[in-house]
Amino acid sequence: MPDNLTQAQRKKTMAAVGSRDTRPELAVRRLLHGLGFRFRLHRSDLPGEPDIVLPGRRAVIFVHGCFWHQHRCRHGRRPLPVANADYWRRKLARNVQRDRRTVRQLGRLGWRVLVVWECQTSPAKAERLAERLVSFLR
Repeated sequence: MPDNLTQAQRKKTMAAVGSRDTRPELAVRRLLHGLGFRFRLHRSDLPGEPDIVLPGRRAVIFVHGCFWHQHRCRHGRRPLPVANADYWRRKLARNVQRDRRTVRQLGRLGWRVLVVWECQTSPAKAERLAERLVSFLR
């Protein structure tokens, strides 16, 4: 799929990409709340500022976008933008390295870490995700 956007269009598109309150993150939060879990959001005092923090359980949950964090699913393997492909390759590799470093740091601090991928948050997979969350948190 060729990238036919101008530089201005690309900039506007990228500026619209949010890192908080994304659709997948909201889906996970809804599930957790429905299961009776209470949590905090985006604790800036923890490495990586986890999306969801359950302090009493010493557990954190990251909800990662498949493309941005290079999941090995079909969404994570979308073609890179044609314009400036080297930049995108390096950027995505840095994201993956940062994720690994963050998980190690949290582990050293005594936190358990769960990564939920965007592709695992679809309504069709909600039951399986709920089981995974309960298993992780209990």
